[in-house]
Amino acid sequence: MQEAKPYNISKKAVFAAYEKVKANKGTYGVDGKFIEMFERNLKNNLYKIWNRMSSGTYFPKPVKAVAIPKKNGGTRTLGIPTVEDRIAQMVVKLYFEPGVEPIFYEDSYGYRPNKSAIQALEVTRVRCWRRDWVLEFDIRGLFDNIRHEDLMKMVKKHTQEKWIHLYIQRWMLAPFQMEDGTLVERTAGTPQGGVISPVLANLCLHYVFDDYMEREFKTIPWARYADDGIAHCVSRKQAKYLQRRLQERFQKFGLELNLEKTRIVYCKDDDRKGNHEHTSFDFLGYTFRPRHAKNKYGKYFTNFLPAISEKAKKSIRKKVRGWKLQLKSDKDLYDIANMFNGQIQGWINYYTHFYKTEIYEVLQYINGCLVKWVRRKYKKRKARRKAEHWLGQIAKRDKRLFAHWKLGILPSAG
Repeated sequence: MQEAKPYNISKKAVFAAYEKVKANKGTYGVDGKFIEMFERNLKNNLYKIWNRMSSGTYFPKPVKAVAIPKKNGGTRTLGIPTVEDRIAQMVVKLYFEPGVEPIFYEDSYGYRPNKSAIQALEVTRVRCWRRDWVLEFDIRGLFDNIRHEDLMKMVKKHTQEKWIHLYIQRWMLAPFQMEDGTLVERTAGTPQGGVISPVLANLCLHYVFDDYMEREFKTIPWARYADDGIAHCVSRKQAKYLQRRLQERFQKFGLELNLEKTRIVYCKDDDRKGNHEHTSFDFLGYTFRPRHAKNKYGKYFTNFLPAISEKAKKSIRKKVRGWKLQLKSDKDLYDIANMFNGQIQGWINYYTHFYKTEIYEVLQYINGCLVKWVRRKYKKRKARRKAEHWLGQIAKRDKRLFAHWKLGILPSAG
């Protein structure tokens, strides 16, 4: 007779967790195993995860520390769990998330089912027309500084399952393994990069910020995407007061307002005559600032609108340079399109929702890199004008080949 397990975890949930992790296409952790290696003995490996989780003997491996550059300089450390640990975290997420999701507010947009950054941008755009002032705030190192004790209290409010408490606690304490193999103990935070981290960060900020705003500042609309937030105020005085109160609030939970990235902004347009040192802010890869717009009668006026930010443009150019197209002269144009179209389409999908002409110069930059590829590949087309003409003719004939060509962003045909 099979011995009863202390924790009742469904085998179906473990399999569903594996399928979700596979679909997310993550990289390997400290054990060097990709998902394909895990799948070579899939049935046995999934059974092991279920068996250990059900009996309380599952212990996570250290998380691989990977430093990734931030758009505005510096680096942030991602913690990459192993495939096994990602599946185990997904099991907990499948059980835990449905219990907390209903308590979250409408204006919390980050890493939630049926919520998106574009929705957060849309609502922010409309509110900037209604309110003159914005407090743009950023929490310093949210994922590194959440106090474990505070977070566990919040988790226990929403589930009585002892195994969920146990494994969340173990994940929070799993050390970072640095590139040289040294282990760094963790006493606070939940590593960014873990499957369970976004729902834990949302839970923490629900109590620290969202719920606080709903109780204490009912008249101030806000939007939050993970640790990036916006609040719309009726006056500069109100925005300054809110900033002070939020500083105090975050300190209570061991968190800190990042004052370098926190600013009070005047949403200047044709109807708002005053001046202020800040008349723009960045949110989710877009810059909100006064821009020319045309009304339905064809008359131009100044409106406060979002468009792709300079930081995002710089980041895209850097990524495109990293493709090293000029070194891919062994490929043909269709191979190049297949390799990079997904990425180009992703940028178009995200950055053309508002004031889409702002991204066109970046898309032209991709054309410039394609011209360099032509000049390197074909001796007869070494001259820039010849390469542009050849590529331009192909673009006219086959506008569907590259994602940005469909928008009419074509290389010059000369």
